Amino acid sequence: MRRAVLADTGPLYAAADPDDAHDARAQRELKRLARDKHVVFPAYPTLAEVCTLVLRRLANQVAAGWLNDVVAGTALLDPTPEDYHAAMTKVLAFPDQPITLFDATLAVMGQRLGVEIWTYDHHFGVMRAALT
Repeated sequence: MRRAVLADTGPLYAAADPDDAHDARAQRELKRLARDKHVVFPAYPTLAEVCTLVLRRLANQVAAGWLNDVVAGTALLDPTPEDYHAAMTKVLAFPDQPITLFDATLAVMGQRLGVEIWTYDHHFGVMRAALT
């Protein structure tokens, strides 16, 4: 049986950029996730965030190739309006933390779907998200 994992921006970007400090880690973890029969799903907001980073930091052609690979190779998940409202509440619940609406939305989706999140961001622990 395959298990879903929601992907955060950090690992997805690291896997796309061979010069990223976390690239080797991301590659190892992708292999481990595949070996353990996990399916990595990005949410649409995460896809937009990573695509923007790849476009700005690497190149137009790299971004287009990356986007084509992701769209062809995985299903994308769409947050619900309720996810966004819960994420806003979550951001406001931690005024001392620089938690982005991207991350809070992913944490809420993970909780709603009962899946772990693949991330390098410690703020997901603050939000009590299940991590892979």
